[in-house]
Amino acid sequence: MTVTPGSQPRIAATRVLDAVLHHGRSLKAELAGAQQELEDLRDRALVEAICLAVLRQPARFDAALAAWMPRPLARRDRELRALLLVGFAQLDPMGLPAHAAVAATVEAARGLGRDHQAGMVNALLRRALREGLPTSESHAHWPAWLRTRIEADWPADAASILAASEQAPPMWLRVNRQQGTRDTYRAELATAGIEGAVVEGLGDALRLDAPVPVAGLPGFADGRVSVQDGAAQRVIDAMPVRERMRVLDACAAPGGKAAHLLEREPGIELTALDIDRRRLRHVQATLDRLKLGADATLLAADATDLAAWWDGVPFDAIVLDAPCSATGIIRRQPDVLLHRRESDIDHLVALQGGLLDALWQTVAPGGALVYTTCSILRDENDRQVAAFLARTTDARAEPLDESFGRSPVSEIHGRQRLPGEDGMDGFFYARLRKAPASLGGE
Repeated sequence: MTVTPGSQPRIAATRVLDAVLHHGRSLKAELAGAQQELEDLRDRALVEAICLAVLRQPARFDAALAAWMPRPLARRDRELRALLLVGFAQLDPMGLPAHAAVAATVEAARGLGRDHQAGMVNALLRRALREGLPTSESHAHWPAWLRTRIEADWPADAASILAASEQAPPMWLRVNRQQGTRDTYRAELATAGIEGAVVEGLGDALRLDAPVPVAGLPGFADGRVSVQDGAAQRVIDAMPVRERMRVLDACAAPGGKAAHLLEREPGIELTALDIDRRRLRHVQATLDRLKLGADATLLAADATDLAAWWDGVPFDAIVLDAPCSATGIIRRQPDVLLHRRESDIDHLVALQGGLLDALWQTVAPGGALVYTTCSILRDENDRQVAAFLARTTDARAEPLDESFGRSPVSEIHGRQRLPGEDGMDGFFYARLRKAPASLGGE
């Protein structure tokens, strides 16, 4: 069969979505494989943009199929369903040139061996152009159990959380201050025709409201800049680090926070720990690109198994970016709504508590642990911290200011940012201080 250049990324996006929607696969993993087979960086970016657009609002596209098709698609036509969603997403919300999008998607049907259905694909996409796609509630594709939890935790904000989670986020950059200033890099972006906005309170960040391919960022390959959401960058602002401190990044992969720590204070003694040896290789690659690879010790081990990795020397500061439900970054990882189960939350809460209890033993008297998640569920966040404080006599929560987000309760056990606030992801932050030895530390 002949695959035309325009149809190739549509075929790739169709196969990714078929795997994610119908076979329970991970979007990140499927995208990585599909993009490797595409030489053109623009095609790689297009595949990712299409897949994210579909998975953020699948109910709209399914409503169109339900209204416009005489009978539901059979199980054997799941790939066709994925292709039709690819076609709809290009028209709305992506707004690609209609004629080219329709023609390339029809060609993709032929490239997938569905010549007999190419006419139907053409007819449905042209109907979408004439009539527009149906609207749907922001929560239509959310599991009922998760909606219920969000409504209980954030009754006044639930609707805005759901709506923000289906919108495309801006692109956030973190300028490597070891290789230049943010203002200098912003001027370089402007010379390249890229507009970057400075955000108050984020010393290393630039926000691009019109995302660009990573390869188009000046100096990216040389380690001058990284892509990292503004909310994730705020984690290091909560870290009390100084030169010669012994610091641990306890769940380090993929390496953004470890790198940010070293960019801020290259004189620290940093250990980057992760349970997954393969993901730890990504940490090393990140540090190498930023020319920081020689400044950290990387260890692969379960953080709760202290005997397997800890040498007994306490850490002055620890960042624990704990495994979580990822409910604050659904706009970036929309397949979370397909894969997450309610039973996962109890498991995650237990895991987070175990990590806190184990790592606290490694904090030096007077030292600090910053606990953070990309969740918006209070059981994983302020309630988790409150429970830890209740059972840990030498721990206290230090206040963080309002720039880190809102306080979920009147008694502050951390700060919460909700998805979309200030253009950032949903994130939770808490800083826990261990009592000095003279006051009853370990």
